[in-house]
Amino acid sequence: MALTTTPDRTRRDSGSVRPASSGGGTGRIRHSEGLAGYVFLSPWLIGLMAITAIPMLLSLYLSFTNYDILTPWSEVQWVGFENYRRMFADDPSFWHAVQVTLKFALIAVPLKLAAALGVALLLNKAWRGVGLFRGLFYLPSLLGGSVALAIVWVNMFNRDGAFNSFLGLFGITGKPWVNDPDWALETLMVLAIWQFGAPMVIFLAGLKQVPTELYEAASVDGAGRFRQFRAVTLPMLSPVIFFNLVLETINGFQGFTAAFVLSNGTGGPVDSTLMYTLNLYIKGFTDLEMGYASAMAWVFLLAIALITVVFFSTGRFWVHYSDGEK
Repeated sequence: MALTTTPDRTRRDSGSVRPASSGGGTGRIRHSEGLAGYVFLSPWLIGLMAITAIPMLLSLYLSFTNYDILTPWSEVQWVGFENYRRMFADDPSFWHAVQVTLKFALIAVPLKLAAALGVALLLNKAWRGVGLFRGLFYLPSLLGGSVALAIVWVNMFNRDGAFNSFLGLFGITGKPWVNDPDWALETLMVLAIWQFGAPMVIFLAGLKQVPTELYEAASVDGAGRFRQFRAVTLPMLSPVIFFNLVLETINGFQGFTAAFVLSNGTGGPVDSTLMYTLNLYIKGFTDLEMGYASAMAWVFLLAIALITVVFFSTGRFWVHYSDGEK
């Protein structure tokens, strides 16, 4: 015998009695879970507001003022777009820094990706000790843009450094590379290219996902190694190449530490290493033109955003996915 009562009471079925489900209890549980989620997220949210969002909005406001750190807030004047007008029309150091940064990014980034892909292809083989070599090649990327690494690099390429000592073994007289305006930026490029470990690991992960059946089919059709690389490896790796290209381009434009250490914070010799971020630092913390430096920072942000949009807009023409979509 089964007895059924109204939903707000009890239900008796086959001699057992159990309370009916309550929508209010479920709602309270969901509310408690949501509250707990916000509590665990609160350190990140506080950090986002205090370290990123609020300083960004403040710098946007300062970019329209003549704030110079030393002036009291009550005397800060609103100058409108004067900082931006000055930047594009009356500041030759701005355009020189743009030129140096573009040269660095356009040369160092492609060579770094090429080195990373080449080494990844070599290490994508199952031979003894390959894991050790992968770790050794990745090790420089762990050091990142550290000051210690930049100091070692400067000492390596000065007149009495290890690089000139190596050239001396072949009877070649070296030069103070880091103090030569024609070669100082190139030494920074070599440092950036040398740290190809991070994109190399990403390329290795991409190569592991390429089906071996594609290489077997290409081999049956008579394709050699170069043809397989061009017709199979590159198309299958195009999403990974795109990912590395975007990240490394942004990192290339943000180069600062090595240029600062090499030039002692001046962008020398003869402004040959005056990267955009270093020029921004000089304007803000050496010349104390914080309002002008804030305007430079926002122009830099918009420029990187525009470059990223261009990458994503053109990527559909050459990035191919395994499901046939672009």
